Amino acid sequence: MKLRATTTVPKRLRRGVLIAMCFVLVAAGVTSTTLFNSKTYADKYDDQINALQSQINAYNAEVDNLSQQQQTIQGAISTFDAQIGSLQVQINLSQAKHDKLVAQIADTETQIQNNKDALGQVLADLYVNSQTTPLEMLASSKNISDYLDKQAFRSSMQDQLTSTIDQIQKLEAQLKQDKIDVDQTLSEQRQSQADLDSKRAEQQSLLSEVNNNEAYYQNMISNNQAQIAAARAYQAALRKTFSSGGGYTLVDSGSLGGYPWNSSNCPMLGYLSTGGSDGNGGDGYGYGCRQCASYVAWRIAKETGIYPQWGDAVNFTNAAINTFHSTDGVPQPGSIAVMDAAKAGQSHGHVAWVEAVDGSRVLVSQYNYDYGAGYGMYSEMWLSSGAFDHYVKIK
Repeated sequence: MKLRATTTVPKRLRRGVLIAMCFVLVAAGVTSTTLFNSKTYADKYDDQINALQSQINAYNAEVDNLSQQQQTIQGAISTFDAQIGSLQVQINLSQAKHDKLVAQIADTETQIQNNKDALGQVLADLYVNSQTTPLEMLASSKNISDYLDKQAFRSSMQDQLTSTIDQIQKLEAQLKQDKIDVDQTLSEQRQSQADLDSKRAEQQSLLSEVNNNEAYYQNMISNNQAQIAAARAYQAALRKTFSSGGGYTLVDSGSLGGYPWNSSNCPMLGYLSTGGSDGNGGDGYGYGCRQCASYVAWRIAKETGIYPQWGDAVNFTNAAINTFHSTDGVPQPGSIAVMDAAKAGQSHGHVAWVEAVDGSRVLVSQYNYDYGAGYGMYSEMWLSSGAFDHYVKIK
């Protein structure tokens, strides 16, 4: 018997998890004697199979929904990629304008300095000339026209250089303002690019989550399909065992006083134990609560004071022999009855407690043995002693 779920899944995704455990069903409140009915048994198992198939259909619907989300998210990512690419081209253009303005400003500053140097030389010459009196300049001139030309040249040179420097300074101021504007544009564009990168990363993260969820649901679909196959195989195995042994007679069912687990503190989800001592279906001793191994281990502890931790039901035979120095023998009251994997129809086997023996029949008490009424329930029933493979007296 598998004890409980061992794989942790997101809470919002737990609703469909089913683990094949003991394949044992017992319903609360059934106290009348019931003879095995193969048709009823088959119907109950068909109900379980139909329930699993319904979950598969629900999972497929989730997968379809997630696939649509993938397409939408991938479209958003593609849009962000296009926007990021377009913005990068604009950034490259702004950067080129920025680099050009930096070069122009440097060239303009060189021109200003060169013109200042030239103006300085002219002013120096003018200063030297200004030490010459108008009478001396007139005397040194060839004629009146030459004198006027010298005066006009000195004035014209000063005006031209002053105007040139002024124009270049205005150009420099304009270039610097243009650079400020381009720097601002670059800053805004890079911030926009960072924002787009962030949004794209969010969408990529969301896409990864959707992909993970889809993988989870695909895995659940596979698990449920495997459980349907296991349920059908188990159904056939039990039908064969019961038919060959003359069926069974149900004596009591529901819940057992003293055993600490019930539907309120250990609710069953299909085959799966939930709640329990650890919130994940554990009974505190390594078993799944309301499973066959959990009940028999509790019964052994009640009778002997030793609380065994032996794992799956198929392990109980050898473990009990070694612990209590017993043998694998005939059924006796106070023995454990173990059903191996082949007869149980699944790998974990089944274990029960022998209450009484009447010839070739044994009265066993157990949890989670399927007679068509529900999982995780207590039952007492008379069975052919051949229904189990091993009997070990607990001393």
